[in-house]
Amino acid sequence: RSNPYQTNLLREGVRRYLQLPADQTVLILHAKVAQKSYGNEKRFFCPPPCVYLSGPGWKLKQEQIKARDLGEADFRVCGYMGLDSMGSSLMETQKLSFEEQPDAKGFSCAKALYISDSDKRKHFRLVLKLFFSNGQEIGTFHSKLIKVISKPSQKKQSLKNTDLCISSGSKVSLFNRLRSQTVSTRYLSVEGGAFIASARQWAAFTLHLADERCARSEFPLREGYIRYGSVVQLICTATGITLPPLIIRKVTKQYAMLDVDEPISQLHKCAFQFQGSDRMYLCLSTEKVIQFQASPCPKEAHRELLNDGSCWTIIGTETVEYTFSESLACVHEPVSPVPLITALQLTGGGDVAMLEVQGEYFHTYLKVWFGDVEAETMYRSPKSLVCVVPDVSAFGSDWRWLRYPITVPLLLIRDDGLIYSSSFTFTYTPEQSFIPGQQVLSDVPQDSDKLLDSIHQEFTRTNFHLFMQS
Repeated sequence: RSNPYQTNLLREGVRRYLQLPADQTVLILHAKVAQKSYGNEKRFFCPPPCVYLSGPGWKLKQEQIKARDLGEADFRVCGYMGLDSMGSSLMETQKLSFEEQPDAKGFSCAKALYISDSDKRKHFRLVLKLFFSNGQEIGTFHSKLIKVISKPSQKKQSLKNTDLCISSGSKVSLFNRLRSQTVSTRYLSVEGGAFIASARQWAAFTLHLADERCARSEFPLREGYIRYGSVVQLICTATGITLPPLIIRKVTKQYAMLDVDEPISQLHKCAFQFQGSDRMYLCLSTEKVIQFQASPCPKEAHRELLNDGSCWTIIGTETVEYTFSESLACVHEPVSPVPLITALQLTGGGDVAMLEVQGEYFHTYLKVWFGDVEAETMYRSPKSLVCVVPDVSAFGSDWRWLRYPITVPLLLIRDDGLIYSSSFTFTYTPEQSFIPGQQVLSDVPQDSDKLLDSIHQEFTRTNFHLFMQS
């Protein structure tokens, strides 16, 4: 554990942070699969990996650097992205320049990344290295695993091969290429509260199966793999904006196939028919998203003729988010590896309650904090930390009188004061076990500390409740 003086100083800083978090967030969006390039061709990843920088901590850091480096008038963040086996040479990676968006987020994307046929791996990760313009390194960040495929599967997918199937509740991206030209690629996106077709940015959408028998306003969601002919809903993960219920159709040579019932696979061509409409499909026109009416096929009743703008390619996507705050210390070391918490496991109770924090990128210089209270922490592995749950009295003596549940955020703090926030919380819940009709003493004598302590210990012995929020 840290010494008491350092802990008290740090605790005051954590309290200020909890009141006004100055976080810096790095969000990486990328596809789940990547097509391999053969020979001299370069099949650039589509959609291109994107990076978003958000949070008030970036501006705070900018002010700190400007105050320290008086000659640094043009402060900015820059970076490089490449594949995890490409080595340290910056010539093998793509340079990223961040531009500020109307919502104050920094944005950049790597449009020219590809994997060649000389790379025999079946999976890889993207590596993002970020720097400040004065040369100071921010850190290194990794994407999730990306599966390498040779080309989109033309076979009818079996649910045994779930790697390529798309499940309800997963995230997808949709893009369109007019006349199969790469330069004409447009991505379904959301801007200003409206759906658009963007040549620059793409949005991740949660794709849900819906129960066709229920009213549209109810729209209950179902589990399972998405099949052609299913009623689905597309929900933008960033804004929550949704499209009306849609029937997803397989596309073959610009025809929507109405009689196909098979699982949807990565990089398949598909179309989205508005449920209950007269052959109306989701379509793009330059940068606008419109409805297009398909033409019936007189010779084959189970086909409808589409235009180019109604034919979309679907691909699964992943997001990984790293959040940290340098507000408590002047950090000179890179912020990476940024730990990610994925699950919590509570064992025991009372004075011996232990919490196992599970995740990735843990190291020996981390302490678990329950709100502004440091916990005794033991490093087990890069995927596991174990800590002693602090007694609830550490959050203030008033709690023993009020007896209300108290929820605190879980933080990981590096020994130099760098804060890594998380979406997880811990809740202490007292068990109110008074006998009905029993009068609670309003005046507690001063010599009742032992009695209160024993009651307090009994309340907190086994009544820890764990809540996970994402």
